[in-house]
Amino acid sequence: MRVVHVESGRHLYGGAAQVRYLLAASSVAGVDNVLVCAAGGELAAARDTAADVIELPMRGDLDFALVGRLARVLRDQKPDLVHVHSRRGADLYGGIAARLAGVPALCTRRVDAAEPAPWARLKYRPYARLVAISRAIEAQLVRAGVAPERIARIPSAVDPGLYRPDTHARGRLLAELDLPRDALLVGVVAQLIARKRHGLLLAVLPEIVRREPRVRVLCFGRGPLAGELRGEIARRGLERYALLAGFRTDLPALLPGLDALVHPADHEGLGVAVLEASSCAVPVIAAAAGGVVDVLEHDRTGLLFPVNDGAALAAALLGLLSDAGERRRLGQEARAEVQRRFGVDAMASAYLAVYTAVASASGRGRTGSTALAARSRSAPL
Repeated sequence: MRVVHVESGRHLYGGAAQVRYLLAASSVAGVDNVLVCAAGGELAAARDTAADVIELPMRGDLDFALVGRLARVLRDQKPDLVHVHSRRGADLYGGIAARLAGVPALCTRRVDAAEPAPWARLKYRPYARLVAISRAIEAQLVRAGVAPERIARIPSAVDPGLYRPDTHARGRLLAELDLPRDALLVGVVAQLIARKRHGLLLAVLPEIVRREPRVRVLCFGRGPLAGELRGEIARRGLERYALLAGFRTDLPALLPGLDALVHPADHEGLGVAVLEASSCAVPVIAAAAGGVVDVLEHDRTGLLFPVNDGAALAAALLGLLSDAGERRRLGQEARAEVQRRFGVDAMASAYLAVYTAVASASGRGRTGSTALAARSRSAPL
């Protein structure tokens, strides 16, 4: 089977990482993948995907000419189906281009944000199937009028061989960021954008520091709010206790060194950072937003607090930092759950089943989904 994947994101954030996982695993099952991605973006620059790579200008929601560019690629590549992975215009224009090229299409929706029902029905009409990465997104699609039988729920995945416990990671973190040896390291891994709610943690951090002065908050990521967050750190006198650590390509080597991860986002499709930290056996405290509740079970594989409730966040974090045994218990349970439910092969096998259904309905190619499912059961990543 030949599949054209469309990923319009310019940065190697969670969605792009999921595309790379899927390309690698599905190619093992015999899928001939072609990746169409944003020209000059990080995904194109990586060039380590298990796919032929075609770069196209992709300028966002108002790039109407993207329809024509994508349709020409599809006519040239002659795929059995097209899989659209992201927003920034691709979810709208990718479906139209597939319809123009006469190619069946599916779209993965990763964003926890409601859409007006008339608009959603129009936008998703060209797609044979829609994939929701969480129950929250699936419910939003149904409320918008998408027929439930057109929706498949396939959660995001993490590679527990890449994101794994590492006793040397703490030393690397301390040395890289020049932190005190007795520091309690709390990470936030997220784009610096409003919905990730870094400000909620910064607002309660003075009280946390007063009660536990060893705490150090490390914010990994980049985004348009970097200057604003630096200003807030300075206004609150937190320069010693909070650090914008930037976007790190070596995050798998650093993440296991944290004592805890905080994820205060008020909207979240699923939470790849939550999966990654859990896979590293790092305990997670997260707002119970969107698909996060599909990943964490409160007091078993993590701690959940009500969205935007700073007092509950502070209480949970202080309690966790005071109890190394509880941190260890939650981290171990979380890693076991990730290995059981969120493996890469399991995700790829589920997608291949959807590919098979879509392609069969249109009389097109077949996949190796059965073979991959067997490999997933016998040798998970």
